[in-house]
Amino acid sequence: MLNVTLRQLRYFDALARHGHFGRAAESCSISQPALSMQIKELEEALGGLLLERSARQVALTRFGEELAQRVRDILRSVDELGDFARASQDRFAGRLRIGMIPTIAPYLLPKITKNLTRMHPELDIRVRETMTPRLIQELVEGRLDTAIVALPVSEPSLTEVALFEEKFLLVRPGADEGTPVPSREMMREMRLLLLEEGHCFRDQALSFCNMQSAPPREMLDANSLSTLVQMVSAGIGVTLIPEMAVPVETRSASVSLARFRDPEPSRTIGMVWRKTSPLARQLLQISEVVCLSAGKVRARQSVRSQKA
Repeated sequence: MLNVTLRQLRYFDALARHGHFGRAAESCSISQPALSMQIKELEEALGGLLLERSARQVALTRFGEELAQRVRDILRSVDELGDFARASQDRFAGRLRIGMIPTIAPYLLPKITKNLTRMHPELDIRVRETMTPRLIQELVEGRLDTAIVALPVSEPSLTEVALFEEKFLLVRPGADEGTPVPSREMMREMRLLLLEEGHCFRDQALSFCNMQSAPPREMLDANSLSTLVQMVSAGIGVTLIPEMAVPVETRSASVSLARFRDPEPSRTIGMVWRKTSPLARQLLQISEVVCLSAGKVRARQSVRSQKA
């Protein structure tokens, strides 16, 4: 009989993801020697080497790579067993892992957390903030329960729930207050400040201006909306920000705001979760809390399961 524990599988999954004993041990809240011992015992139980160990890094063997995917599937199924048990209860309690993109989290997270804690005091809310591709990967692998992102994500294994539409505003130096609002064609001739590669908001801004990428001479990327607004305040260029960011990002900046003519640039904010999640009913309820927190009316015909 194969003597393998769930603990060993979770430790191996952490090591496969981090590629480093120290970081994997830290993520599992154990010591590095303890993690190393559990991995060695797992190798002995399976009768094969999982890792190629060197002084600087850890690489998976071919056997280890094949096992890593199977282990992720096993752990996801085990987690969903717990979710199934929780879903059968009348109250919503226990761990809830929510992912959010950086252009949403600073503005909605405090209100969402406050409302969820008030409505479901037994929830243990854990938040992960990172860019959309990483959130989707972690969601598919079972490391998140749901994510709040800009739609669509077009991942076949996920259900998408559109929540509300959000407009983008033009941010210009304070001296530009009252001047005509440029068209999208004129925007292509201006110094447009953007978030760095990987942010979906960057792609949305470029799409509005009918640009595939920013011209190299105009390239000046930032990793936060706050930095973009402060650069505009310094007279370096112009940028676009979502409505929800305006109260936070412009309160201490000498900038002017303007709305574009119709059709205004916008994005669809929504939630996504695995089609197989037993928590689907509860997550749908949470989507209503997100709309409440944003002060928005729920979009019609909002639930869409992607076809494989």
